Amino acid sequence: MTSTEAITESEDSGPSGYAAARLRLLQREKRSGPPRRAALARLTDEWLTGLFTAAATRAGVRGAALVAVGGYGRGELSPRSDLDLLLLHDGSADAAALSALADGIWYPVWDLGLALDHSVRTPGEARRTAGEDLKVQLGLLDARPVAGDLGLVASLRTAILADWRNQAPKRLPALHELCQERAERTGELQFLLEPDLKEARGGLRDATALRAVAASWVADAPREGLDQARRTLLDARDALHLTTGRATDRLALQEQDQVAQALGLLDADALLRQVYEAARTVSYATDVTWREVDRVLRARSVRPRLRAMLGGGLGSRTTPERAPLADGVVEADGEVVLARAARPDRDPVLTLRAAAAAAEAGLPLSRHLVRHLATTVRPLPVPWPPEAREELVTLLGAGEPTIGVWEALEAEGIITRLLPDWERVHCRPQRNPVHTWTVDRHLVETAVRAASLTRRVHRPDLLLVAALLHDIGKGWPGDHSVAGEVIARDMATRIGFDKHDVGVIATLVRHHLLLVETATRRDLDDPATVRSVAEAVSTPSTLELLHALTEADALATGPAAWSTWRASLVTDLVKRVAAVLAGEAPEEPEEAAPSAEHERLAIEALRTGEPALTLHTHPEEPAGDGEVEPVGVELLIALPDRPGVLPAAAGVLALHRLTVRAADLRAVELPNEVGESADLLLLLSWRVAAEYGSLPQAARLRADLVRALDGSLDIRARLAEREAAYPRRRGVKAPPPRVAVAAAGSRRATVIEVRAQDAPGLLHRIGNALERSAVRVRSAHVSTLGANAVDAFYVTGADGEPLPELRAAEVAREVEKALG
Repeated sequence: MTSTEAITESEDSGPSGYAAARLRLLQREKRSGPPRRAALARLTDEWLTGLFTAAATRAGVRGAALVAVGGYGRGELSPRSDLDLLLLHDGSADAAALSALADGIWYPVWDLGLALDHSVRTPGEARRTAGEDLKVQLGLLDARPVAGDLGLVASLRTAILADWRNQAPKRLPALHELCQERAERTGELQFLLEPDLKEARGGLRDATALRAVAASWVADAPREGLDQARRTLLDARDALHLTTGRATDRLALQEQDQVAQALGLLDADALLRQVYEAARTVSYATDVTWREVDRVLRARSVRPRLRAMLGGGLGSRTTPERAPLADGVVEADGEVVLARAARPDRDPVLTLRAAAAAAEAGLPLSRHLVRHLATTVRPLPVPWPPEAREELVTLLGAGEPTIGVWEALEAEGIITRLLPDWERVHCRPQRNPVHTWTVDRHLVETAVRAASLTRRVHRPDLLLVAALLHDIGKGWPGDHSVAGEVIARDMATRIGFDKHDVGVIATLVRHHLLLVETATRRDLDDPATVRSVAEAVSTPSTLELLHALTEADALATGPAAWSTWRASLVTDLVKRVAAVLAGEAPEEPEEAAPSAEHERLAIEALRTGEPALTLHTHPEEPAGDGEVEPVGVELLIALPDRPGVLPAAAGVLALHRLTVRAADLRAVELPNEVGESADLLLLLSWRVAAEYGSLPQAARLRADLVRALDGSLDIRARLAEREAAYPRRRGVKAPPPRVAVAAAGSRRATVIEVRAQDAPGLLHRIGNALERSAVRVRSAHVSTLGANAVDAFYVTGADGEPLPELRAAEVAREVEKALG
């Protein structure tokens, strides 16, 4: 059925007939993608033609035309797209007639609730406005006649295109700046968990900008895959419009599964991978195109000066100089290209050699070079020859320039041909909000971070390759570290490392989370903690590499994954493990020695029998690579041991809207004033920050803590009242909490590990659950990563001994039930 038949069937060419035909078209599941967008544009054309013809006849206007611009002009009408319309006229009609004509078109559109972007101009006015407003000019580049005087529209299109090409040296840099500003504001589509399909870098706006560049005749975008990428983004936007019923371009988390289903995809992850792949194609084409625009415009600006210098003849001196970079690779005009004597068909290492040379020189690979290498270079033998392995290490160790070179190789599928297992992580999303990047980009970013740490290790090559492979197990069933160890072993063997080095890389991948998880979730004064890490790493050299990999991984993850505090904990753990590996067995400490400040508070708590506390504000601290760790506040508390301390303290902090970033609780014995016996004290160290507003006074915190402990302050009721008064915002449902007993966590206590969505009062609820289970909290180690809380509690029975296995499992279930 044609769009005309759809209107005829309704026996009404007015708004109601168009609305019914439009609805039928959008509900047809079998007609989607470009055919549906084109059909919707045709249907809309026919309806608007009827409106224009009737209104022009009533108003007596001749010499006018209705013009579609922007996306509608391209015939790409999504279900909730705006109608971008220009009423073009030759200036012969009077203002009243033109107003009547416009009203006869605009009001029926508004009556249907359709978004409308409209203007009324003569060709001269349209050209002047386009000359003043770049966005107007871009829209007019796609101008298409809908109804009326076709010649009027054709002459305007010719003039607009001529203006665009004549003004290219000024307009294209302005367009590039506009694209860069938008990218800084909206981010990169290929990495965002809730991407804006239109505005983000690599989205539909950038695809439109590439069309505008091509129309200027200055440069053309790489065509391979670009049309399909645009179609993928447009199809996703269509499904988003139909799913939400709104004119939105943001692919929100709560709508991704429905959009995926509408597109016939397995799940939201499959949707994001497809969208990310399309965005990468557009982003790569954008980078290449703007680089070419810059090169051409620079050459044009230089030519007149050269002609003047050379008396009118450019001669051979205009040929770009070719500076050698490596065997078979040279620099020409700011890009890396092949030397004339290069033989790609006989040199399988040439691809990696060119990539390494480009990264070291901080230069981009020529697009034509990458295409040529992808189609002509023979595959590397397996295992790789030593030169290939060395070139890969050189590429990874070049720092920031590695990223652009790696992306160029990925754009032509070279990376997956070199390392077939890379396909599993290619464009794979990471739904943990702590992560900034997709899995594959995170791996490259980790190698970039590791490049700055190579002076700290004896084997920088192993560090760089382990950084590239540490999350390679993501996308496989089960623990990604366990799966990754097997894959990394195969890949390292393929790359050409010997058996010993393969083992080291596999160990680093298997235990890449060991140091940070142990340092932030375990009691470092417990000898069992240190010994377990020493047994895992085996040698000082592996420990050295793992320390650097831990830092690189955290820095490449995102700002929530690393801080001065975490770095100090990891460093402390590494020192202790290094001592064990050197033959110094850790001694069983009787009690952890309190700090001087804690000792002062402890004495006061012993003297008064009540809590003593203090607040210390920490100034901003560098967290690495010039980044700044946010201001934090350290809250120190000392008080005599009694039931309910942990939930009471945590509840008071929650009431005062203090977010716990990290916490440590220890029970210590201190001699009393007579010295004949020992008093048991609890020492709490909290790293907190205000949710909003100013910090509470220490005196108020102390007063509320005293009231909470004596029962006069009902924390649970107060928190419940506040939660009822301020209901949670609608959002993605978080995964359920998980509480487990850590295997072989400690010989002195049972370790209960809690992983849950961070929320006000979470630590209070955990503390209450542990209190109800009648266990003693010997120490607690709390850490928050983004929206996730990962806490470890060292608990014993009333006798001070670790819990029996069945009892420990029962406690874990009780805590999980309390959080569910």
